[in-house]
Amino acid sequence: MACQDDSIRLFEKALFALDSWLRKADYQAYDPFDGLDSFLRPLTFYLTKPQQVLQQLVRRSPFNLRPLLGIKPHTSTKGMSFLASGYLKLYLRTRNEEYRRRAVSSFEWLRDHASKGYSGYCWGNAFDYISRGFYLPKGAPTLVWSGLIGHHFIEAFRVLGDPVHLDVAKGVGEFILRDLPRIDRRCGVCISYVCSPPTAVHNANLLGARFLAELYQETSDRDYLNLATEAARYSACSQLPNGAWYYGEEAKFHWIDNWHTAYNLDSLLDFQRNTGSNEFESQMLKGLDFWERYFFRADGAPKYYWDREYKFDIQSSSQAIDTLALYGRSLSRDDLIDKACRTALWTVRNMQDESGYFYLWKDRWFTNKTPTFHWGAATMFHALAHLLLELRP
Repeated sequence: MACQDDSIRLFEKALFALDSWLRKADYQAYDPFDGLDSFLRPLTFYLTKPQQVLQQLVRRSPFNLRPLLGIKPHTSTKGMSFLASGYLKLYLRTRNEEYRRRAVSSFEWLRDHASKGYSGYCWGNAFDYISRGFYLPKGAPTLVWSGLIGHHFIEAFRVLGDPVHLDVAKGVGEFILRDLPRIDRRCGVCISYVCSPPTAVHNANLLGARFLAELYQETSDRDYLNLATEAARYSACSQLPNGAWYYGEEAKFHWIDNWHTAYNLDSLLDFQRNTGSNEFESQMLKGLDFWERYFFRADGAPKYYWDREYKFDIQSSSQAIDTLALYGRSLSRDDLIDKACRTALWTVRNMQDESGYFYLWKDRWFTNKTPTFHWGAATMFHALAHLLLELRP
């Protein structure tokens, strides 16, 4: 078993070191996709392809080019949400009032930093971003950001009982119902990743479905349940024969990676837990089997892609720990808890800097030691707090 007392002490030490690093950094660091913040951006003439090249150059470099390119550390709304949830889990584990205060402060910060001009609460990146599917200016909200943050506000309501947190979650529901396009398909409806253009991406759609199912559980509003069910049907019907999902159905989105798959799995499980429906249980278990089978080495190292050994990305690690812990406890499977511990052990031993933060990625030849806030520090803080909570006697 990987979850021995010495492993638990190692996880606690790693978490406290990370917390100390985050507070010293004032909750600011970089992001893999912040390349358009560089002073070189005007040389792209703000054209799509040159901007993509600049963003990917910064992202893929084995060395942190950001200080040389004028890119400054920043605070991420998604990162603050993971921190808030992590502090809640530490509070549940220890009943230490300091963790409760930090969680409440983080949720207050999120309320104050929501995107403006929409039907309800929503959040986006702290920088301009360009992808294969769309361009997003700083602050433009996404379903991934808003669905995840809304999920954590519902968690806060369930733990702390403050109706303010449920009111914010209802605001997120209004944003999803009113501002995000829906893409009709032969089976179900996909909620768009962004307000424009309509973009069908499975992890975004399922994170939205999960959040709406949670909101239905708290409000009994069937508008939330109906859209959640139709969204889950869309992605369930799109599952590949081997149990995987493409990132999205368009050819340009045909890849299969670790942490987006884990998002899908989390969402289906939480949909089931909040609605009492087992409509998607077979797809959930088939996806879980694929993910377990293909995304991990024997030593617990979580692979980024299912069909190749390298690379190892810190968000793959953090989300893998989260999902394994969630399924292990929910399905009463000690083997998954043990696997979560092996993944956490590998990550702490191979990806944590002596100063406390976690490296961005490793491949066969390089380790990119860029300190990231949402991508690495906040998600690992949440993952370790979640695992320690599940390992309580």
